[in-house]
Amino acid sequence: MGNKERKSRRKVFRLWFSKRRSRADASHLSEISDDDGQDDECMNGLSVRSVDRGPCILNNELRIFVGTWNVAGRSPVGSLAVDLDEWLNLKEAADIYVLGFQEIVPLKPKTVIGAEDPTEATNWNVLIGKTLNSKYGGAWLTPMVNPITNDDYRYYQAAESNTRLRSDYEIVSARGQSRTEYKISDCVGSYKLMASKKMVGVFISVWMRRTLLKKYCVSEVKVSSVACGIMGYLGNKGSVSVSMSIGGTSFCFVAAHLASGEKKGDEGKRNRQVTEIFRRTSFPRPSEDCHKNHPLSILGHDQIFWFGDLNYRLYLEDNLARELIKKKNWSALQEFDQLGKELEDGGVFQGWQEGDIEFAPTYKYSSSNCNRYSGGLPSRAGEKQRTPAWCDRILWHGKGVKQLSYFRSESKFSDHRPVSALFSVLVEDQKCAHSSLVPFPPFSPLHNS
Repeated sequence: MGNKERKSRRKVFRLWFSKRRSRADASHLSEISDDDGQDDECMNGLSVRSVDRGPCILNNELRIFVGTWNVAGRSPVGSLAVDLDEWLNLKEAADIYVLGFQEIVPLKPKTVIGAEDPTEATNWNVLIGKTLNSKYGGAWLTPMVNPITNDDYRYYQAAESNTRLRSDYEIVSARGQSRTEYKISDCVGSYKLMASKKMVGVFISVWMRRTLLKKYCVSEVKVSSVACGIMGYLGNKGSVSVSMSIGGTSFCFVAAHLASGEKKGDEGKRNRQVTEIFRRTSFPRPSEDCHKNHPLSILGHDQIFWFGDLNYRLYLEDNLARELIKKKNWSALQEFDQLGKELEDGGVFQGWQEGDIEFAPTYKYSSSNCNRYSGGLPSRAGEKQRTPAWCDRILWHGKGVKQLSYFRSESKFSDHRPVSALFSVLVEDQKCAHSSLVPFPPFSPLHNS
């Protein structure tokens, strides 16, 4: 091949690739279309071969807000919006909000044994949606909730038209027995309710930026509940969990309420309930999905967040605990923290992590609208004697998770203070190009000259 011909071919290659590069989107550089006729003409006789490419995996960063709040059986009221805004720390908006509540209804025999009533869960979702979306303008999601009678259901995202969404999404039982529908108005808010589940007083609500639904494949949104309270099977204590996949990364969010009590040995009851929740939480796949690799258990997920009123207390006399609290000596107080000791000794949550606690114990305050811990000296008539403790906690497990903050809010709505953590997580974004076109010169025999 002469110099003139080689220069001509190099010029063709440069022109072809430069046109491709100028058109390619930065997030899809590995995808080369095979139906662009103009570029084929530019090839000027060069042959084009189809080359199979594997998935191109990009690790993208998302911010997840995880919060937990025991609301002591109180219903959300209009004035609570200010407290909610402060708790959600909307100055630093997250991509995903995962909120766990305990005691959204009073734990009385009627609510523990009776049929599930979705009213309070609906009220909380309305307030959360209004708080999240009013910050950014536009309408907010109004859930129209029907009770979910079993935990085996899947998420289906409805196709969006250019004008409006007729139905935002629906959660359908695998057996077709029940569904939960969420409808929205013409103007869509910034955040979308992805999953919501209530078991007696334990409640979880997961919200996601709508832009993420266009960027990632969000799939396999499922819920599970485990009741392990009275007699080991009533729902006054236990957990509700949400499982989902975002891109190529699986997530599990577990909101829990564990056994109360500060007597010696009560921590053992909490440990056993943690074990039961791990054992009994499942996210079954319907038979038609048997080929998929979505996790069936909590520990099968890539990234896991466990949060709630875990009720672990302090191995410390009340007066000594209060003295350290007055001094704000959190590191000294943590030396006596039951959950910290369990994590250190591997009694439960082996391999899990919790951020440094640099805030005052969150339980138990004397009453609502009060900044004084219950009990202490001098004691007050009818007031429960409780040693203050960090009952409300947030733990995590998995690679690609980094905690950015861990803090409590100062709402006086209940005898607990809400606790929050902001995380940075890495998500695998799999872009697959099944057959990409790569140019090659036409085959010709080598010549010896």
